[in-house]
Amino acid sequence: MTAFTRAPRRRPARHRITAMGLVAAGALLISACGSDHDGANPMGHGGGASTATATARAGDFNDADVTFAQAMIPHHEQAVAMAQLADGRASDAEIKDIAAKIEKAQDPEIKTMTGWLNSWGRPTGMPSMAGMDHSGTDGMMSDKDMTELKAMKGTEFDKTFAQMMIDHHNGAISMAGTERKSGRNTDAKKMADAIVTGQSAEVKQLKGILDRL
Repeated sequence: MTAFTRAPRRRPARHRITAMGLVAAGALLISACGSDHDGANPMGHGGGASTATATARAGDFNDADVTFAQAMIPHHEQAVAMAQLADGRASDAEIKDIAAKIEKAQDPEIKTMTGWLNSWGRPTGMPSMAGMDHSGTDGMMSDKDMTELKAMKGTEFDKTFAQMMIDHHNGAISMAGTERKSGRNTDAKKMADAIVTGQSAEVKQLKGILDRL
């Protein structure tokens, strides 16, 4: 009998392809895990990637932050509207100056808070309160108050503007105080601090104006 050596059995091409696919998939999985730790995944330990930072910031807020921004936007908008009425109506130089400061400070804050709400996926308005008269709520003026102020000029305007803005600022200070106690977002709490500090100083200034008018 003639001896022969059995040739090694070849693996079907289909099996080789499958094995290669598994190897490639494994490599991709390892690469993906490496990317997670570089910071693409918020649970990674890299800590420096922009995606992780953005995700952390987007999640770093609570209901108090949302309410603060949603309520402060229309509050600021009314303060800006009041300040704009001073042009052509106010006679006191200090009233004109403080009105200009209010508009300059609060208009950018409106844009900032709107940006927060958009990034948090929350509405910029408060639908449940739409169309309601907010007079007496957090210092907000009624439509009647605003119409009357618009019709005034000279010293009458100056006195009414000062008193209305004192009430308005006190409402904002109260709202900001709530945010300082209950909010979570760092930027929102910083703005609340600035509102309390800045508007408290303006209330004092406005009271001084009233005393001399």
